[in-house]
Amino acid sequence: MLALTRGFNLNWKLFSNSSLSKTLIPSLITLPLMAATSPSVSSPAYSTGSPNHVPRKHVGTHNGSFHCDEALGCFMIRLTSKYSNAEIVRSRDLQVLEGLDAVLDVGGVYDPSRDRYDHHQKGFGEVFGHGFSTKLSSAGLVYKHFGKEIIAKELQVDEGHPDVHRLFLAVYKSFMEAIDAIDNGINQYDTDQPPKYVNNTHLSSRVGKFNLDWTDPDQSPKKENEAFERAMALAGSEFLDSVRFHARSWLPARSIVMECLATRFDADPSGEIMVLKTFCPWKLHLFELEGELKIDPLVKYVLYQDDRSKQWRVQAVAKSPDSFESRKPLPAQWRGLRDDDLSRESGIPGGVFVHMSGFIGGNQSFEGALAMAGAALKL
Repeated sequence: MLALTRGFNLNWKLFSNSSLSKTLIPSLITLPLMAATSPSVSSPAYSTGSPNHVPRKHVGTHNGSFHCDEALGCFMIRLTSKYSNAEIVRSRDLQVLEGLDAVLDVGGVYDPSRDRYDHHQKGFGEVFGHGFSTKLSSAGLVYKHFGKEIIAKELQVDEGHPDVHRLFLAVYKSFMEAIDAIDNGINQYDTDQPPKYVNNTHLSSRVGKFNLDWTDPDQSPKKENEAFERAMALAGSEFLDSVRFHARSWLPARSIVMECLATRFDADPSGEIMVLKTFCPWKLHLFELEGELKIDPLVKYVLYQDDRSKQWRVQAVAKSPDSFESRKPLPAQWRGLRDDDLSRESGIPGGVFVHMSGFIGGNQSFEGALAMAGAALKL
């Protein structure tokens, strides 16, 4: 995995109130993502790798207190080919910002043709699309325009590969959207009631804690930039963890569920029983694929083998991903019974158990589990 594990070299520059020419001595910081060889921290602002001495690009964001969105946005944009060696410039001076190659979360402009990605200006209402309606933060804007490139690099495939688009949507849904919503002050629930407890453990909150404390005697720009560096490292590492989880685990599981869903009529002519031939996290994938493929009738039971006991399980599918209520629970007369008592009541040999709620049961063999699911459909 890959191209994104290279060393992450941040070359900070602090700018005065006028222009790029009035700079303090740069603070050069190396931030390795993994145990990879990092480029020299003394890399010049102009690369000598080409005969034309291409100038290093500059990505701007505001100085002062920072949030998760610009920390993550700066991290992500440096994973692109265009800005892979860019310096991060932290300033609110519009003259400084105007001379930079890209600007995030400051400047009052959203213009992807000029790589301007602010979301604070009046009239801004950009969303991710694809069914999502949450207003974007600077991180969401960077992801919307560069996310496919980043994911394609991680998968080592072309951007047009269908898996890139699948992960692009999945990572936004499970990781990016919350950052956009929190930064824009959008509540997770439609309610005027106060929360029953405080949650200061989510990523946006943890990034915010890197801001300098008011009691810290050193409030210098250098100290502030070091804090922003740590914020970028945290936000970026969790972003990459999400991308890699989806590539390594989520995508293969989705493929397994899709294949098993396509062959469900081989298990039972009703199409309401799905056999999971290889165990994997299946619930969310099943709900999403049923919607995408317009499955009718919906799957009522999923069969899979328990890796430890080698027995087979019959699990009733919930009505929704966050529901404890099943579409069709296992029969009431079976619930709470075990072993021989269950086999006698069901008339199916090899019974192991049925949970009191009817959401799951077990049998010693695949044939027995399939018979339980088939009988349960008729009861």
